[in-house]
This record gives sequence, structure tokens and C-alpha cells, in this order.
Amino acid sequence: MEKRGYKVCVTGGAGYIGSCLVKKLLEKGLTVHATLRNLDDPCKVGLLKSLPFADTGLQLFQADIYNPDEFGRAIEGCEFVFHVATPLQHTESSQYKSTTEAAIAGAKSITLCCVRSRTVRRLIYTASVVAASPLKEDGSGFKDFMDETCWTPLDLSVAYCNDHLKGYTDSKTLAEKEILSYGNNKDGGMEVVSLGLGLVGGDTLLSYTPLSVACFISLLTNKADEYNSLRFLEELLAKVPIIHIDDAIEAHIFCMEKPSIDGRFLCASSYVASADMADYYRQNYPEFHVKQEYLNGPKSGTQWGSTKLNKMGFEYKYDTKMILDDCIRIARKMGDLQ
Repeated sequence: MEKRGYKVCVTGGAGYIGSCLVKKLLEKGLTVHATLRNLDDPCKVGLLKSLPFADTGLQLFQADIYNPDEFGRAIEGCEFVFHVATPLQHTESSQYKSTTEAAIAGAKSITLCCVRSRTVRRLIYTASVVAASPLKEDGSGFKDFMDETCWTPLDLSVAYCNDHLKGYTDSKTLAEKEILSYGNNKDGGMEVVSLGLGLVGGDTLLSYTPLSVACFISLLTNKADEYNSLRFLEELLAKVPIIHIDDAIEAHIFCMEKPSIDGRFLCASSYVASADMADYYRQNYPEFHVKQEYLNGPKSGTQWGSTKLNKMGFEYKYDTKMILDDCIRIARKMGDLQ
């Protein structure tokens, strides 16, 4: 495709995934409309304005998922919209009762803004694998494969869950269903894609360690909250689907550049047990102590069954070893590992 002159929108442009995506889109010569919750935040605004080509290709818009009608101006005139933003901390003073309610309302409002714009050809939603649990509906165990047919049962109790993880899982599951319900919208002529990303590791433009990277290295830092999140993923998904940030960004670009694509795609290059991750660290980074309990984690027979994105022509460049090594490198750079 001829990219010069294209306008695209990225919601949540200053986050881990959003900032890397904005950087890549600018490098491709696109005009990028990036949304932030607060344009008075010097760190986030400064990060985006410092990117190469930002002076000519970047426009910033203030828009909060808790006020979803604010996204209309940013979406206006764009051909592709990447909806990356998601509410993580509930705002008690908001019009919504929970992050889940806010996420669903945001998904609906942003999708309708895309339809009403008459310019948006494709909406690409950054979904999460937490919405695709292979747990059986009756709670009797896991299915044999994890793929795009799997949807997380929201009424089952999962080990290591807490209010925050429950809210995040429910919001990502229900928001994805809401967005996909607008697929093949004949009136708007718009395609809808959801990319269910695995746990994302690798480099970052941020000045701090992203939460997903912190989960990877929790087997070395022994930080309880991050390790709890890692084990929750494993209890929910049988194993942990993982993906490098570069592959995650390239998957978004791939879904933009395809002449036609819609529907749901899970996106992870590896599907590993936390015990196998711990054993890799033990063997390759002996300078760090890995607790025995981490090495004794569960081993599931469930297999990764998602091949839809590969069959469309997408290729992953990073395997398990490369992802884990990069997480160690970043953690060292950030001072998380001494």
C-alpha cells in the first residue's frame, strides 16, 4: 500500500504497546493521531514528541476511556484506528461502576465513532489472551487446544485471581465481544480485527519497566504481585502465551497493510509453563537464585492451536529464548536486577 498521506489513530498512545506502535507508524511515513488521557503530563507528551518524525507526522489528542465521546476528534479523517487504550484503575468519580463497564462503553463509543467517520476502513483492537481461556465451561479442566474458538468463562473461580485481575479479565473479554459484534458492518463498510496478545516482553520506550515485563522477571525478583499475575495467567490459560514487543507491533502493522482482514486472531509465538521459564533462567542465568517452588509449577497438556494469523502470512521472529533474554536485558537496564 502507498502509506504516505495516510492518517491513522492510536488510542492509548503513551503506553508500552501504544508508544512502540506510534513510533513504527511514524517511521512508515503515516500521519498519526495519538490519544492521551492528559495532555498536561510532561513525561508522556515528551516521550511521544521526542519520537523520530513526530514534528511533522504526530498530532496529540486528549481523550479518556472514561469519557469515550472524546475520541471522535482524534478518529476524524483517519483510515485505520488502533484501539490500544484500556482502563486499568477504576475512577470512583466516573459515570461507570467499574473498569469493565468503562471498557465496554469505550469500545462501543469508539467503534461507533469509526463507523460515523465514513473514513475508517478498519478498526484494529488490541485484545488480550485473558479473553481466550481454554477452561471448560463446567470447570472440569482445560480443552485440548487454545485457539480463537475459546472464550473465557466469566463465572468460574481461578486460582491466584484478585479483584484487579478479575476486573481486567472481564473488561478485556466483554470489550472484545462488543467490538467484534460490529464486524462486517455493511452500513459503515468497516472491517474489525481483534488481536489477542500474549504476555508481551522485550524492549520499551518507557522510563520504567512495563508490568508485563515485570511479570516475566518476577521469577527472579520474587515480587509477589507480579508473580501472582504470572501464575494467574497460567491457571487461566493452562500455560502462558508470550510474544515479543516487536512481533506484537509487526502484527498490528500486518493487520493494517493486508488488503482485507477481519475477525479474531490470537497472537503469541510461544506457549510455555512458568516452570519452564524458571528453569531457563536457572540454567542460563546462574547468578540469580530461582526458588525451587517456581521450578515445581504445573505442566499442562493443552496445546497452542491458533494458526489463523500465520495462515494469513504473518511470521514471528522471536522465540521463547529471545523473549526471555530480552526481558533480562531490559530489567538489568532498568535496575530491577542487580
